[in-house]
Order: sequence, then C-alpha cells, then structure tokens
Amino acid sequence: MKSLYKLVAMVAGIVIVLASCGNAGARTEKNTDSPVKSAQTKTAGVQELNAASFNAKVYDMTAEGLKYLGDKPAIVDFTATWCGPCQRISPILEELAKEYDGKIVIYKVDIDKNRDLAAAFNISSIPAIMYIPLNGEPVMTVGARDKGKFKTEIETVLLGN
Repeated sequence: MKSLYKLVAMVAGIVIVLASCGNAGARTEKNTDSPVKSAQTKTAGVQELNAASFNAKVYDMTAEGLKYLGDKPAIVDFTATWCGPCQRISPILEELAKEYDGKIVIYKVDIDKNRDLAAAFNISSIPAIMYIPLNGEPVMTVGARDKGKFKTEIETVLLGN
C-alpha cells in the first residue's frame, strides 16, 4: 500500500498550481453509487464518477500500483459546484466529449462528494485536469483554460499528434 501512495504522490507531484477557485453558483448532476463495469461503452458527454465508478473505470485505488483501466485515453476533471472556473470549463468539456467521441473519454469527479479521491491525488486547487494517455504517465494541470488550449493538450498528451 505504501508504494501506491508513493505512486499517487509522484503523479500529484507534477501538478502546477495555476489558479484557485472563487465562489459561484452552478448546476449539479446526480452522483450514483453503483460502479459501472466497463469503460468501453460509447457515451458522448462528460461522465460523472464517484469513488466506486472511478475504481471500475479509471484506476482501482484498492489495488497495488496504478494501472489505467480504460481502453481510450481519458481526461478526469476534478471539480466542485461552487468553483467558478470549474463551471466555466464545464460546457467546453461537454463540447470536447462530443467532438472526440470514440477517441477519448472525459470524466468529472466532484471533490466535495469524493474527498478521498481528491486527497489521493493531492488536489488542492481546482479545476484540476488529469490527462491519462493509454501509454505513458498521466499529466496533471490546474486552472481554467479555453477550448483551444484543451484541444492542443488532447492532441499532444492524449493522442500523440
């Protein structure tokens, strides 16, 4: 278990703090408690994860070491309903999920509902975006960005273009 924490700390160590959130009103989505068994389902749109579905689709945090479980590159948006910058990038991520449907998958994790996941990845500032390529190490960034910046990061980090 110590090696899991070391690996998580190493991944989180690449976080660059670019911005912090201010208060803002926002919409929320229902967070179900049942895990989804397969990440192979083709679903356009950002998928909200809880701890159980994160363990089933992204990384099994109960296993030794981190091994990505998906079959497509992924983005995980660590967010909160009160975070203004998070709410500004939410529609951008929805657009990108549709644009890149079948190529990548985009998830979001509400850090207020999933404090253990936020703690495991040392999330201290949001929005925190984790890019998970099929091959290679995940990359964490923090702060809001425009659609063009997201597309550049998707193309270079996730798709290798």
